[in-house]
Amino acid sequence: MSQTTLISFFQYAGIKNKWHAFKRMGRSPILQKKINGLTFFKPLGTGSGNGFSIKPDFSTFGFVAVFKSEELAKEFLKTDVVKKYTKTTLSYSHILMHTVKSHGKWSKQNPFETSVEFDKTKPLAVITRATIKPQLAYQFWKNVPAVSKSMNNYNELVFSKGIGEFPLLMQATFSLWTSAESMMNYAYKNPKHAEMVKKTRALNWYSEELFARFQPFYQEGNLIPRIF
Repeated sequence: MSQTTLISFFQYAGIKNKWHAFKRMGRSPILQKKINGLTFFKPLGTGSGNGFSIKPDFSTFGFVAVFKSEELAKEFLKTDVVKKYTKTTLSYSHILMHTVKSHGKWSKQNPFETSVEFDKTKPLAVITRATIKPQLAYQFWKNVPAVSKSMNNYNELVFSKGIGEFPLLMQATFSLWTSAESMMNYAYKNPKHAEMVKKTRALNWYSEELFARFQPFYQEGNLIPRIF
């Protein structure tokens, strides 16, 4: 059995549909039922643009869920509870992934267990997540736009979205790349990103942080460009 992480995004139109999606952030139908094999779950709002974003995107919502196996994750995608999310969408995408590497904490735990070996030629997904110290939030957000804008220069970036559990303070990014090598070029050769990493270490912005890399292997929907 290989632990499998599911990340899903749903795009809505119209005030009614957006409001229902927003309410699911606080009262998710996934948390109202016992889901077979589910070990971790977080509902997610999203930001506009690439990466961390101070401006919310009220048309797009999502969640991340971790299952004990691929079979249980795929079984979950067929349930009525998932249909509650998809039946009123303009578009949606589900991506199933195996963890390559993860370090740090998310809500005082690391939910992602390494289940595959690193292969730089295969597509790679990344989740970077942080809880920002309230007293340092202004300094953090002042530095974010330049880094997010720099992501536009990478053709190998398939999809990127700011995600979060709580506005301004509990933030994350999800990005999907054509290969691990292209992501590494961004992470280690982009001067804007390198500067942000340096400031993060020097100023100690976060009270909790996590960085995880995944190998995606299955995809449904049409919100995110298909790579399989």
